Amino acid sequence: MQIKQAQTCAIRFQSLLVTFVSFIVLTSATAQPVPPALYSGLKWRLIGPFRGGRVVAVAGIPGSSTTFYFGSVDGGVWQTTDAGTVWKPIFEGQGIASIGALAMAPSDAKVIYAGTGESDIRSDLSSGDGVYKSTDGGQTWNNIGLRDSRQISRIVVDSQNANVVYVGAFGHAYGPNDERGVYKSSDGGATWAKVLDQGPDTGISDLAIATDDSKLLFATTWRSHRPP
Repeated sequence: MQIKQAQTCAIRFQSLLVTFVSFIVLTSATAQPVPPALYSGLKWRLIGPFRGGRVVAVAGIPGSSTTFYFGSVDGGVWQTTDAGTVWKPIFEGQGIASIGALAMAPSDAKVIYAGTGESDIRSDLSSGDGVYKSTDGGQTWNNIGLRDSRQISRIVVDSQNANVVYVGAFGHAYGPNDERGVYKSSDGGATWAKVLDQGPDTGISDLAIATDDSKLLFATTWRSHRPP
């Protein structure tokens, strides 16, 4: 009797083992990457607008697949709420058209920071007059300082606090400028403190912030200017 019970238990165990191994094999098979043939036909396409000029600044709302913004180097800020089917200009009332940097506050999608003046210092160049801020999703804008920076390369915002923002200023494209460097504001742009200064001849070409640690930043500097 005991032998038959033992044989029965062994058969059941083998059956369970086969079922478990089959499950592992099926799970591994479903975890394989998608075959390239399924997406090889996808292609990039132009979604406009056609008179925006070249672009060095783009931003999107986290969690949204349809709302995006871009800053043209001489055409202001544009917005789409339908993934690029329709674009509308939202920076028309300002006296500056050149946008070098654009950043959304991750904690508040209505807060947008725009740095004017592109840092791609080519022969065809437009300058800006500092940083602009919108608290209503781009409907209205206010200049919040750094007016003599002229060319701004990047803006990053603390992931938890929309009032903590960093600006990478390239500065004057054709000569030395004391406003070159990285600036920080803890009050949404009411006041600014220079937190990285490499001298009047060295500007900031890029800036990045860690999403999980707002105290960790990386900045790249560029000792450059265009001759006449």
